[in-house]
Amino acid sequence: TGQVIERFSKNDKIPTGAIEVKVTKLDVLNPAKLPPFLIEDETDGGDDLRMKYRYLDLRRTPVRRNLELRHRMMRETRNYLDSLNFIEVETPVLIKSTPEGARDFVVPSRMNPGEFYALPQSPQTFKQLLMVSGFDRYFQIVKCFRDEDLRADRQPEFTQIDCEMAFITQEDILNTFEGFIRHLFKTVKGVEIAELPRMYYADAMRLYGSDKPDTRFGMQFVELLTLADETPNDYQDPISDQNPDNIILEVGGLHHKADIDLVRNRGLKVFDEAELVVGINAKGAANYTRKQLDELTNFVKRPQIGATGLVYARVGEDGAVKSSVDKFYSPEDTQAWAAAFEAEPGDLLLILAGPAAKTRKALNELRLEMGQRLGLRDKNKFSPLWVIDFPLLEWDEENKRYHAMHHPFTSPKPEDLALIEHNSVPKDSHVVNRELEKIRANAYDMVINGVEVGGGSIRIHDRGVQEQMFSLLGFTKEEAVAQFGFLMNAFEYGAPPHGGIAFGFDRLCSLFGGADSIRDFIAFPKNNSGRDVMIDAPSPIANAQLDELQIKLK
Repeated sequence: TGQVIERFSKNDKIPTGAIEVKVTKLDVLNPAKLPPFLIEDETDGGDDLRMKYRYLDLRRTPVRRNLELRHRMMRETRNYLDSLNFIEVETPVLIKSTPEGARDFVVPSRMNPGEFYALPQSPQTFKQLLMVSGFDRYFQIVKCFRDEDLRADRQPEFTQIDCEMAFITQEDILNTFEGFIRHLFKTVKGVEIAELPRMYYADAMRLYGSDKPDTRFGMQFVELLTLADETPNDYQDPISDQNPDNIILEVGGLHHKADIDLVRNRGLKVFDEAELVVGINAKGAANYTRKQLDELTNFVKRPQIGATGLVYARVGEDGAVKSSVDKFYSPEDTQAWAAAFEAEPGDLLLILAGPAAKTRKALNELRLEMGQRLGLRDKNKFSPLWVIDFPLLEWDEENKRYHAMHHPFTSPKPEDLALIEHNSVPKDSHVVNRELEKIRANAYDMVINGVEVGGGSIRIHDRGVQEQMFSLLGFTKEEAVAQFGFLMNAFEYGAPPHGGIAFGFDRLCSLFGGADSIRDFIAFPKNNSGRDVMIDAPSPIANAQLDELQIKLK
């Protein structure tokens, strides 16, 4: 108790910095120990210590602001979807384990000994069943669970904005949820976002080596060696009647069938034996020192990237090109490289060679590293786009089988249904049927600044097509019925065409908050080992509980 008076030494960094209370009476409600770290914006507490005392860490202003941002984004999500007549429906948390996707978290059933529930990786089948039930527009801000290795943008439990619509096309989904993301940017960030461009998956892989390209900066891939047989499939333009002006890189990977060869037969073995030689133009980086170039070489040779080496070429102020492989190539050869890269004086060309898929993946990592080093990945700049026309299937070399690139319920493009009807998975599982890889999925991802923030598809709504899809994925009829019979049965009662999308809500929050880790926007996150160090979970349970569940530990 006391009198509010003007503060002698004012603090303009807090709202009440001009006043203070002249105390006349003080009651101590609860004595407090000295905190183990400073409760300040810039604290001396490391990650482990702050996670152990997360209830104290949550007192810090930056952490509180992150959760306030999360609250605003959740509120605006509901406002937008409610304005479009979406209905929020909760789906079960204890469900059936399914073999696709990441590992399930499983929950033993006491009342059904030896049987287990699974925690949902997503509400996919339930939202499809809601469409069968006649719910026209569904959404849910929902917890999902995946037992997989953790990283900055991954937690064992995470939140999705899950949405589904009936009687729609891909174009309806893209327009609706493009409007959604623009609404979030405007209401939460005060940023106006223009119409989202669209990029074919094949172009994204050819020009960026990633299906989630960071388009805040250019530095697109330039091929010095590629063979027609290696280039992406020669599809027809799938959306020529759907606003083609909105397709970026329209003449790209889907139509790129010519041989390119500016490097072979000069005696450089690594280029002569490569399936692909490809590089990037780091504008203005020709002044990189030998030490910096050695750092880049070591970067691409890291095991997680896997390149065998790096070739570089500098374009001098006089236009001459000096490369690390000059003894194999004439000045005319390297000038042809510079022309291919549209290089100017002061540019640095960075080139990798090897198997096509592996080399593109490695060059993607190098491109992102150079974008970071050159200050091109500004967290206050936002470059969203749609990536469309994914392959329906991808071959798993380790397990010698096909997997669904998105999930087993994704519909193929209607014009590609014939490819399913006329092809099957070879009986000899070691033989890949390349015709199946030409089937395009009616699927789409939203990418912002190199982060996949949302993905979805038009779903299969016909039992026959769904059975064909399960067959392509290696399910026997009996396995398909055991796992998904409930869904296929539902399709026989008048299932409408339907489709949807799910956004990673935690990823959106971290993107809007300018952070690299989603953990900063979750009130009580797990650490990189999947542990909650505050409550010490997971932990052993009593033998009596194990006996009740009829579980015996080894």
